[in-house]
Amino acid sequence: MKTTLIAHSPDADDIFMYYAIKFGWVGMEGVRFENLADDIETLNEAVLEGKYDIAAISFALYPYVRDNYALLRTAVSFGEGYGPKLIKKKGAKLKPNFKVALSGKHTTNAMLFRIYYPKARIRYMNFLDIEEAVRNGEVDAGVLIHESILTFAEELEVEKEMWDVWEELSGGGLPLPLGGMVISRSIPLLKAIAYEKTLTKAVDVARKHKERLSQMLLERNLVRIDGATLDKYLELYANDDSISLSEVQIEALDTLFALGHKHGFYDCAIKTEDFLIPLEYETLRHS
Repeated sequence: MKTTLIAHSPDADDIFMYYAIKFGWVGMEGVRFENLADDIETLNEAVLEGKYDIAAISFALYPYVRDNYALLRTAVSFGEGYGPKLIKKKGAKLKPNFKVALSGKHTTNAMLFRIYYPKARIRYMNFLDIEEAVRNGEVDAGVLIHESILTFAEELEVEKEMWDVWEELSGGGLPLPLGGMVISRSIPLLKAIAYEKTLTKAVDVARKHKERLSQMLLERNLVRIDGATLDKYLELYANDDSISLSEVQIEALDTLFALGHKHGFYDCAIKTEDFLIPLEYETLRHS
């Protein structure tokens, strides 16, 4: 039996979308799945090095790894009227060159931030350390991601919603692309299709059994938040729109990649459809 590693972040939405496999509710013939949870920027860097066959990444990273990885349609996280938050101490006034903590050079929020705040002085750090860095004055502000957008300290306030930055930069009307998953092009195509179907089923099953799965995650201390916060967070980032990319989500990704190219982050503006696994190959192969 082949062992396949799925690398994902330790935040609650990724845990939720993977653990239908971990708990044995979903499987794949001839494959034993194992998982690794790591900081999203650590995963981004690992994918740049080709370290993992299947991994979660920030969508903003994808154009850099498109030759070696295909995008998966499932386990995607988008914002709809919400997203990462730029926070500061209450009442603080930010200068144009304010010091800011971001969760990683290749994160989606970092690219949008750098476009919108070109004069800011950036420090990259683990997302778990950003709130405290603002509180102790190490930086003037920081962009919070994952569950911290719901739980930050009362002494802090939101300076800018990254959703509003996205709306302004994109022209509005599209969900904010945050993160998804990729699969190595070294995997044979029929096998890659089977992996995508299995992962898609896992997210679908997780959604259909959300209450039971959430309770199991809480009982086993697999998430960092309480039940009420988990329920709210999953409806933000591991909802029914996370099961499989929609047309409007694909349009949003195309817009993100076009923005990155326009502002010098990418060598070209890629189209998402060109980098998805061609599912029709399975039918053609067996016809």
